[in-house]
Amino acid sequence: MRRNRKQNLFRIIGGQWRSRRLTFPDNETIRPSPDRVRETLFNWLRSSTEGARCLDLFAGSGALGFEVLSRGAGRVVFVDHNPAVVRTIRDHLSLLSVEGSEVIRSDALKYLGASSERFDIVFLDPPFGDGNFTELFAALVPDRLKPGARVYIEHAAGARPEPPKGWDLLRSGRAGKVEFHLLAGETE
Repeated sequence: MRRNRKQNLFRIIGGQWRSRRLTFPDNETIRPSPDRVRETLFNWLRSSTEGARCLDLFAGSGALGFEVLSRGAGRVVFVDHNPAVVRTIRDHLSLLSVEGSEVIRSDALKYLGASSERFDIVFLDPPFGDGNFTELFAALVPDRLKPGARVYIEHAAGARPEPPKGWDLLRSGRAGKVEFHLLAGETE
């Protein structure tokens, strides 16, 4: 069932592009993090975003990546396997004159296995029911995280994944049918 075009919008809630609305492809698996959730997350990350190197795995709408760029991140790598998503995010990066960020069309685990880049902040928000957090956590540790890195996860309420041993749960929240957590990932 095709959604109303108006529903394929998200709003950047803070930073230099505050209130800017961006579109995303019509796909029932794309579910931008709600405004309330993003506002809470970025309050938690307040002192960590400036100049940060970030990974938006399962980018979908790109809402988390664009939000962190709007708040001063130095670089965001957006990863998604959907060609329409990749095109749309590239178009938005061009529209906003963003330099130094990139969009990669790839499966999340394949990207993590092939990349050598390390990140300060990682956003893990797979389509509900599709993310194998155990494998994703294993692929992140220790090679993809910088010392002091933060890992954000979002999932359907009641389906909380168990963080790996050695990771610290820093904050948790719930908004309707969504649970979200900020973790401190183990690094070398």
